[in-house]
Amino acid sequence: MVDTPYELTYDEILGMDLVDQAITISCVSNPIGGDLVGNAVWTGIPLVDLLDRAGVQPGATQVTSTSVDDWTSGFPTELLGDGRNAMLAIGMNGEPLPIRSGFPARLVVAGIYGYVSATKWISEIRMTTWEDFNGYWINLGWSKNGPMKTTSRVDVPKNRAQIAAGVTPVAGVAWAPTRGISAVEIRIDNNDWIACDLARPGSDETWVQWKSDWDAPEGTHQITVRAFDGNGDIQPIGPKTVAPDGAEGWHQIIVEVT
Repeated sequence: MVDTPYELTYDEILGMDLVDQAITISCVSNPIGGDLVGNAVWTGIPLVDLLDRAGVQPGATQVTSTSVDDWTSGFPTELLGDGRNAMLAIGMNGEPLPIRSGFPARLVVAGIYGYVSATKWISEIRMTTWEDFNGYWINLGWSKNGPMKTTSRVDVPKNRAQIAAGVTPVAGVAWAPTRGISAVEIRIDNNDWIACDLARPGSDETWVQWKSDWDAPEGTHQITVRAFDGNGDIQPIGPKTVAPDGAEGWHQIIVEVT
């Protein structure tokens, strides 16, 4: 559903006006506390520029994409009009894309899970309607809409770690692209929630580092973290498994203080 279909070579893409954007992307299969999420500075062409050149026809309500091995994904066209970053990326952190990350080119769309947007080794972008196409995972029972959920994680200390009594840092990351993070709190055992310090995020599309200093007494303790997005809405308490649209829950770890 475009007026002027066209093809691009890799060299032609390199010769275009490339932009850099810091964006956090996540797999829908990432469990609470998991590491299937990452933050990078992506280099590429804004997707809207490529679509404008093709001339998107009225009624095209879905952007679909296909990889060289025929994997497919799709997301609503309307997301490209709300100000989020979406790009055909050819670089990552100042270097060409690693092969495992999608070389020579891939899609990166802020705020939605990879299974509906982040096509690696991309071979085609196609405009169609929402009703006329399902990406690979949709016919396998996963939600057709894939907005990323507000999530937080404790990275320091590690679960089941043994630490010395006294002041110790508790730290991690939180993300809610494209809404951003307004606050992060931790709770030790069943005590009151403690507000954490937040680092300055790159943007509302990136994760943010958080930290709190805890005067740890001896014994076995549970640390729980929760986040609030940029709208002030609290992270879902869960627990909910990853299927069909992403996990929900507050990350908890156990530490032994001696």
